[in-house]
Amino acid sequence: MSDFDRNAATAKWGRPLTGAETSVIDAGLRAYMLRVYNYMVLGLAVTGFAALGIFMLSTTNDPALAAKSATGAALALKGGKVFLTQIGYTLFVSPLKWAVVFAPLAFVFFFSYKLDSLKPSTAQIMFLAFATLIGVSLATVLMVYTSTSIARVFFITAASFGALSLWGYTTQKDISSWGSFLFMGLIGVVLASLVNIFLQSSMLQFIMSVVGVLVFAGLTAWDTQRIKSEYVYGAMQGDVMERSAISGALSLYLNFINMFTLLLNLFGDRE
Repeated sequence: MSDFDRNAATAKWGRPLTGAETSVIDAGLRAYMLRVYNYMVLGLAVTGFAALGIFMLSTTNDPALAAKSATGAALALKGGKVFLTQIGYTLFVSPLKWAVVFAPLAFVFFFSYKLDSLKPSTAQIMFLAFATLIGVSLATVLMVYTSTSIARVFFITAASFGALSLWGYTTQKDISSWGSFLFMGLIGVVLASLVNIFLQSSMLQFIMSVVGVLVFAGLTAWDTQRIKSEYVYGAMQGDVMERSAISGALSLYLNFINMFTLLLNLFGDRE
């Protein structure tokens, strides 16, 4: 455990910690953070499989199975090599597309509000349900960008996320003061995203992507230190600790997903 955490624990107990107490806190912290990251990785895996599954259900190489536009033409993607099925049309072209767009946002607000009162098993199910919803909305990524650029940006995101989270975990600098500025930046990015759904401005999209990457990079380090500090200060056990681990995983998961999609906007190769 870093000096920052040792000082926090000392302040909590009002005396210097013994070597045995420090070892116990170190072991508990490592186990807790591992649980947070395991939940996060599980959520990312569910999102990936959901996106791939919806993509396979929503597209076809056979024009005979393609959904038709109002003019009777098959709805084509990827330079006319892939076509939308009726499922794809329903999810991403029909008015139901707005539910696909806004359902994850509504769900995450509801989930965050209810999390503290949920049983851990219910919170786990809701977290995985949310990850599935995100996967449905991200199926369009597979329709728009080349698989090579998606893989490249994913590994860039993973490497960046890992470095930022590691720094947030190990730094002795207290970065809690970043929170208010990052939150304001986050609100700005969300509002700009909603506005640009209707404006479709490429310049606004570019600015939002650059600012968004910086915001979520900062949030990754800030959330990691916050999650770590909550364990040291909170002395959590049982259901409280499990819900806290899920809450921490949700924060890191959202940072990763948003960094990935914003970096894809900047560096992804479109079909």
